[in-house]
Amino acid sequence: MRNFLIILSFIVAGITSAVMIGFDIGEIASDTYYDDEQEGLEEQIIIRFSHVTAENTPKGRTASKFAELLEDKTNGKVKVHIFPNAILYNDTNEWEAVQNGSVEMIAPATAKISRHYPIWQILDLPFAFPNYQAVEEAYEGKIGETLLDRLEHTNVKGLDLWYNGFKQITTQESAIRTADDFSRLHFRTMPGPVIQEQFNQLNASTSTLSFNKTYHNLEVNFVDGQENTLSNINTKKFYEHQQYLTISNHGYLGYGVLMNRDFWNGLPSKIQESIHEAIHEATEWGRRHAIEINDQHAREIRLNQSLEIYTLSAEERAQWRQALRPVYIKAEEAVGSDLMQEIKTIRENYAY
Repeated sequence: MRNFLIILSFIVAGITSAVMIGFDIGEIASDTYYDDEQEGLEEQIIIRFSHVTAENTPKGRTASKFAELLEDKTNGKVKVHIFPNAILYNDTNEWEAVQNGSVEMIAPATAKISRHYPIWQILDLPFAFPNYQAVEEAYEGKIGETLLDRLEHTNVKGLDLWYNGFKQITTQESAIRTADDFSRLHFRTMPGPVIQEQFNQLNASTSTLSFNKTYHNLEVNFVDGQENTLSNINTKKFYEHQQYLTISNHGYLGYGVLMNRDFWNGLPSKIQESIHEAIHEATEWGRRHAIEINDQHAREIRLNQSLEIYTLSAEERAQWRQALRPVYIKAEEAVGSDLMQEIKTIRENYAY
């Protein structure tokens, strides 16, 4: 008992001293568990952004620019976690992922959106855009506005259209020069009715394979060739299993930037405004830099002596366009005469 009373007296004395010198025991507890890296995390908004291309591509770099802009505009309140190279979802399951909220954002190729909304196939029509200015007029004019509005009654919100570049053809056994050269060859393609019909008209067979499985299927010779931008061809090293590259500019590859609508609707209006601003500025940045990025990859590809590069002549391009005219006739039913007239006007304004 005596020992207990002695220990108790020491405790009482210690507490009394702490009170007298103004020392706050609660402050000790606070300092012990406080971690300045965790400050504000409960209020931080995380956007998971999944896409399938490499980081050093127009889409990859535009996504990084968007993340940087949004974090700056919201003073760190919103942070975008980017998952490139299909490390989270690939192009066969990313649509479902954004629909059910497994991720907040994706940026699929327009052809992949056309599987769900056929009107989007207008952007994949062969030789629809004679140059980059024509693409910009379509993306940022009536066509782009109509396509994004068409998503309004879904759980996916369309934010904008992003740029990449014109598509080229690669093959392994022989170069593609004329429309007849496609006959009986087997190509990897993206999904989408216009792209499928394009190869049908050229008497080629196709397999719809995810982007990140394309390299392997070229490696094992399951397909003879594929179509893509120079940035995608170079970053994914398709040239390692393709001997020929035809510079055809026969179609344009761009992306729809999409967000889960439930997530969007749950955001404060100020954050929504910041996202719109960041997306707009990133789109402007991407449009300016996409050409430069593809040109950089073109220079790298031209240094690759194992790849034989052929550029279509004006006569050969005209022959391809003539062979692919039926694609337009078949697409008009799904696209509608109004948008088809818009495309026709753009083609005439920027005539080949």
